[in-house]
Amino acid sequence: MNIYIIDDHTLFRNGLIALLESKNISASAASSPEQGLEELASLEVDIILLDLRMPQMSGVEVLQILKARKTIAPVVMLTTSTEEKDLRDCLKYGAQGYLLKDMDPDELVDALDEVSKGSIIVAQDMTHILAKVLRNELTDSEPSFEVLTNREKEVACEVSIGHSNKVIARELGISDGTVKLHVKSILKKLSLSSRVEVAVMVTEKGCCK
Repeated sequence: MNIYIIDDHTLFRNGLIALLESKNISASAASSPEQGLEELASLEVDIILLDLRMPQMSGVEVLQILKARKTIAPVVMLTTSTEEKDLRDCLKYGAQGYLLKDMDPDELVDALDEVSKGSIIVAQDMTHILAKVLRNELTDSEPSFEVLTNREKEVACEVSIGHSNKVIARELGISDGTVKLHVKSILKKLSLSSRVEVAVMVTEKGCCK
C-alpha cells in the first residue's frame, strides 16, 4: 500500500509515517491541506489519511475538493472527534473510513488493509452514532430500493455486509469491473455518495431479508 497523510501536527504525522513504514507500508505526508491537494494532483496513492481539524482548511473542505476532482483513492478520516456532525459531514462528502487517533496501531494497519480491499471502516466507538446519522439522512431523502435492477439489489446486499468488489465479483460470478459499474449506478439511483450509506440504507430498511 502507498498511504498519503494530510495532518498539520508534526509529531503525530512523523510518528504515523514511522509506524506504517515499520509495517512495510509506504507513506508520505503533507503538513497542510494546501500542500496535500497540490501534491495529490500528480501522485498515485492507494489511501489518503486525512485529519479533520486543521487551521488552514478543515478536513471536510478537503473532502469536498477531492470529491469535485473525482479522486479515485479512498479517503479515511483519522481524527480525535467523536462529534455526530463531523461524522455526518465526512460521510456526506465521500469518506470511506472514519477512525480515531487513539486506536491501537495494529488495528489501524488492519483497517487500512480492509479499506484497500474496498471495505467500509468506521471506528467501533462511532458505530452507534453512524446508525443515528444515516437513519436521519435517509429519512429525509427516502431513496427507494425498488428503483434498482435485480442484479443491483444483489450487489447492494453484498455491499451491506462489507464485502469488497473482489469478493462480490466472486460471489455473483461477475467481473470486478462490472461490480464497480453496478455500485456506481446504485449510488446514482439512490442519491447516495458512499458505500457506507448504501450499507446503512439496506440494513435499516431490511431490504435483504
